Amino acid sequence: MVYGLVSIITPTWNCAQFICETILAVKAQTYQDWEMIIQDDCSTDHTYEVIKPYLEEDSRIKYFCNEKKCGAAITRNNALRVAKGRWIVFLDSDDIWMPQKLEKQLKYMVENDYAFTYHEYTEMSEDGKDLGVYVSGKKKIGELGMFSCCWPGCLTVMYDAKKVGLIQIADVKKNNDIALWLKVIKKAKCYLLQENLAKYRRRKGSITPSSIRTKIMWHYILFRKAEQMNPVLASFWMCINILGNSYKKLFYVKRYIPTSLIK
Repeated sequence: MVYGLVSIITPTWNCAQFICETILAVKAQTYQDWEMIIQDDCSTDHTYEVIKPYLEEDSRIKYFCNEKKCGAAITRNNALRVAKGRWIVFLDSDDIWMPQKLEKQLKYMVENDYAFTYHEYTEMSEDGKDLGVYVSGKKKIGELGMFSCCWPGCLTVMYDAKKVGLIQIADVKKNNDIALWLKVIKKAKCYLLQENLAKYRRRKGSITPSSIRTKIMWHYILFRKAEQMNPVLASFWMCINILGNSYKKLFYVKRYIPTSLIK
């Protein structure tokens, strides 16, 4: 079934080592009406050289480069502005989708008349090994729920741009994906497709903050700058969000034994 064009937003920076695998995961999709927008934040490795053959053989794969290094938030904004599809999805240049991800998520959205959805996923190591981590979430999220916790993984989100419109976010260095969801949730509730359709690559050099102190600082900046809250309100939602994310890890992130370790 044809649901319309899907725009895949793929920001990249120095991911030459992984981006080919990401592109191949997109090309392997059972739903083929898509455009992949690779927005390069001025990579200093050989990213362009490794993706050039894919650009030459498939016109659906499009490459853009920022005029100067801008960071992830502006890079996503730039890609969103050139997206032509009704359906917006996100896939960072080191993550992977299952072949039926687009087809199943589109069907789920259209049949239920949803404008904003996400799904479950697993985690892998930098070299692609299963880490035995399964991430799920709440079945339905409203504005309060999204402000309380970052439920969707970036690689799992799909929204209907026809209903949501063009989303642009403030220039926040980290948590820019959460900044996006906080904008979208004001336009539409978010629903969970209960199926594992992606693999998130956990890397040593990831921009995801690791220490508690760092998380507190960047969560405060998220609400203070991206949502333009006053210091008191930003501090309040910072605390709520950190508690909410701890709740998510406790009840919605499950550990299992990878099949490679089962004798």
